[in-house]
Amino acid sequence: MTRKEYADFLLPNVMHDVEYYESKYPERNLPKDAIVVRVAPSPTGFVHFGTIFQGKVNENLAKNSQGVFMLRIEDTDQKREVENGIEEIMEAFKHFEIVYNEGPISKSEEKGEYGPYIQSQRKDIYQAYIKYMIEQDMVYPSFTTAEELETLRKEQEKRKERIGYYGRYAIDRNLTMEEVIEKVKNKEEYVFRLKSPGHFSNKRVFEDLVKGEVEFPENDIDYILLKSDGLPTYHFAHVIDDHLMHTTHITRGDEWLSSLPLHIQLFEMLKFPIPKFAHIAPIMKEENGKRRKISKRKDPEANVFEFKKRGFPIVAVKEYLMTVANSNFEEWSFENPDKDMDEFIITFDKMNVSGALFDMEKLLNLSKNYLSTLTAEEVYENLLLWAKEFDPDFATLITEEKDRTIKTLDIERNTAKPRKDFALYSEIKDNVWYMYESLFKDVTYDWQKITDIEEIKKILQVYMTKYYDKNDDNDAWFDKVKQLCEELGYAANMKDYKKNPEQYKGNVADVSTVIRVAVTSSSQTPNLCDILKILGKEEIERRINML
Repeated sequence: MTRKEYADFLLPNVMHDVEYYESKYPERNLPKDAIVVRVAPSPTGFVHFGTIFQGKVNENLAKNSQGVFMLRIEDTDQKREVENGIEEIMEAFKHFEIVYNEGPISKSEEKGEYGPYIQSQRKDIYQAYIKYMIEQDMVYPSFTTAEELETLRKEQEKRKERIGYYGRYAIDRNLTMEEVIEKVKNKEEYVFRLKSPGHFSNKRVFEDLVKGEVEFPENDIDYILLKSDGLPTYHFAHVIDDHLMHTTHITRGDEWLSSLPLHIQLFEMLKFPIPKFAHIAPIMKEENGKRRKISKRKDPEANVFEFKKRGFPIVAVKEYLMTVANSNFEEWSFENPDKDMDEFIITFDKMNVSGALFDMEKLLNLSKNYLSTLTAEEVYENLLLWAKEFDPDFATLITEEKDRTIKTLDIERNTAKPRKDFALYSEIKDNVWYMYESLFKDVTYDWQKITDIEEIKKILQVYMTKYYDKNDDNDAWFDKVKQLCEELGYAANMKDYKKNPEQYKGNVADVSTVIRVAVTSSSQTPNLCDILKILGKEEIERRINML
């Protein structure tokens, strides 16, 4: 039996040979230095913050080189796939406005000429290349059971040898064609393993775009390339996909660095051009004085849905990702305040080799700064979108009270130093709730210096009777509060009060605080004159009568 006949026996239903796929996916017509990159998440859990980070990096690399950025779904581990996992990946990219040129746009639709971009739909392609490798004696069927593998592992541990399927432990490597055929006919389950030509004693040096020069032993392990369900392992799928999709740069987490000898070996065995590799350090977190990777189990910020749920502004998150990507982005941003962040060109040499610390305080500051630059109308529209998904009752309220909400959000916004009261859309309600009649009930008042309720009522009664005027601007309003102070025995001028505090019942700040707390319940609010104008006389009097 020839090796071709042998391959036909093992994989009889492969429709096309490798030449078909090589011609189907020709070289891309791109500029010489164009970068073709992909992000390839697995739908086996929630979308990790690192996936969005890598997506932002790849989007920038492709865009600034006139290249291509692909989203590829690595769903070959179907036992671990979660319901709606693929849809959540696509939704995450859509929400954070990270745009890929090619990839799935739904489970049944995609864009690009190099698909399918969901690996489980590329089964025929992988099997065609496995069949070719059988013909070339590069892979072999392995019938070793899980129990036998466990026995091998224990023996290796006992002998203090490397764990793996290699050398004399690769017990199916030398099966004859006849032995294989008999086992297949007996319906024994099998996988296809690499027939590694490597030797562990040989050292290989690789140039990584982030890590620099790295040295590893040559791979000699006969890894599984195609599983018994006909789907590939990550190791094989990524090599075939990155070859046919003409990926020029493979950017991925540095947990894959130890797999580099195997992957380079596969590229070399198949005579594929070898892409450049950039192993990006994970985003880290400090705990008890030590650094660790952000954990899916421990850290809410690992889940990108949490950023959406909390209402982080998308632009602020993307800006933060840029600061994580390159150490010189902040300096560039400061020097180019009018430029779009995507005009900054990310480079591998400015990436943090050991991993940047996740800095929530920095992200919140970026969010506050960004929100302070928006118009009240823009904040309102974004707030409404967030509330419709996460606080429907509040969404209904601000829809009914659109004008009031926009006026409230506009307080102290168009100034040289706009207020920065909130960083997240989820924080806005807690900052403005008192502006709505339906929410102002069963309140707790934050009275400060003046706490006697009769004195408080007297101040408010005189203010509303003699000094309230809805048409007053801020200066006129404050002048009248000073007049109110003089009438009731409070210092209208802080200097006078500080010189002789015993001559006064209090000062103008104390009196204005009484008015502020009576109508908002809080002693810390934006401009009180603007609040009073928005509330209107009828609502102010209603609140005073609640005391």
